[in-house]
Amino acid sequence: MSRKIFIKTFGCQMNEYDSNRIYDSVKKIGYTKTDRYEDASCYLLNTCHIRDKAKEKVYHEIGRVKKRFRSKKKPLVIITGCVAQAENQEMLKREPYIDLVIGPQAYHKINDKILNYTEKQKIEETEFDAESKFNYLSRIKNQSSSSSSFLTVQEGCDKFCHFCVVPFTRGPEYSRPFDQIINEAKNLADQGTKELILLGQNVNAYNNDGKKLSHLILEIEKINQIKRIRYTTSHPKDMTDDLVDVYKNTEKLMPLVHLPVQSGSNKVLNLMNRKHTIKEYLNIFEKLKKINKSIEFSSDFIIGYPGEKTKDFNETLDLIREIQFINSYSYIFSPRPGTVAENLKLIDKKISLKRLEKIQNELFKYQMEKNKSLENKIIKVLIENQTKDKTKLFGRSEYMMPVIINGNINCVGKILPIKINKSNRSTLFGEVINTSNQKVA
Repeated sequence: MSRKIFIKTFGCQMNEYDSNRIYDSVKKIGYTKTDRYEDASCYLLNTCHIRDKAKEKVYHEIGRVKKRFRSKKKPLVIITGCVAQAENQEMLKREPYIDLVIGPQAYHKINDKILNYTEKQKIEETEFDAESKFNYLSRIKNQSSSSSSFLTVQEGCDKFCHFCVVPFTRGPEYSRPFDQIINEAKNLADQGTKELILLGQNVNAYNNDGKKLSHLILEIEKINQIKRIRYTTSHPKDMTDDLVDVYKNTEKLMPLVHLPVQSGSNKVLNLMNRKHTIKEYLNIFEKLKKINKSIEFSSDFIIGYPGEKTKDFNETLDLIREIQFINSYSYIFSPRPGTVAENLKLIDKKISLKRLEKIQNELFKYQMEKNKSLENKIIKVLIENQTKDKTKLFGRSEYMMPVIINGNINCVGKILPIKINKSNRSTLFGEVINTSNQKVA
């Protein structure tokens, strides 16, 4: 009889990819997926350490599970991901209900750890061994059948930004073998993937035997079934000319560049140890716009970083106004254990909140303007799935904007011309149209 596993995923796209690959692995030892954690014989929580209170979210979730299983047989409880890597033994000491703690570079060991687990054991596996992990996973078919699929090509980071835990939770930069990635891409294409999103903590730092991200994109371009290519997340320091030039030579690479800048102030960037300047960032922007005016940028911003003055904040506003990002993420600085910035003196929270509100109003303005400009126009949309209530279809534009339409489930997996009827800040709403005599925007 098969056993059931419930997997809950927090955080980034890479965690989503990892969760899918963990499931591909545990299927080999008889587990099937369940969406009801109450039915699970194994409860796995894949964690993220980027956002505030990540650790406490884990203990909150475990408390919920303990309550539900109070009168039932306890499931095997596994914590994976970046919180598992950062906290490891501490988690096992603080919460006896947890059985296994497995870091993100040790997923190739998960089947063995489950099979050999005995009651009252406490197991922690957090060695950095990305090469063994991906060699193992490459032998297990990625069974994602989504029209849009994630594909991790690079992990880890060598940048050591002072606010970031990634070097400590994901380890040093590791680029997967080129052929291994292409084989997985072809496999996903054969299963119905139309869009590939290439993932990495510093995805544009990818370098395997001289093959870079630009080479990966151009090789994936040759796969007929793949119609769209994206990559995230990039670092400005690794936005090299060969990658910029790919935008001249590809039809499938989408015109949205997500390039986190974090601050518009060179002083703050230096305090963050970001290793790039605003001039360098604007140079990338100008090069890409020269190649294709339709390219748009999105970004990440940390507001209220220790040492940020009013002048620095205003420089961030100036940068936003100059580039007019169409979709960005912005947060108040929150210290992470083990980082250089952990013990820096914080800016008064009221000041940070006011700055964040001002930044977000500015960012949202450009997002609204872009969406409004698409009303009554026809755009190409990849239809990904039905909405949860099964009444409409969900897709994304070339700029990753969510689009809701009426339509038949047979539309899923297709790139269709959609007339946009209305919009709000976060979503476009439209209808499928016959474009025999109409142009697509």
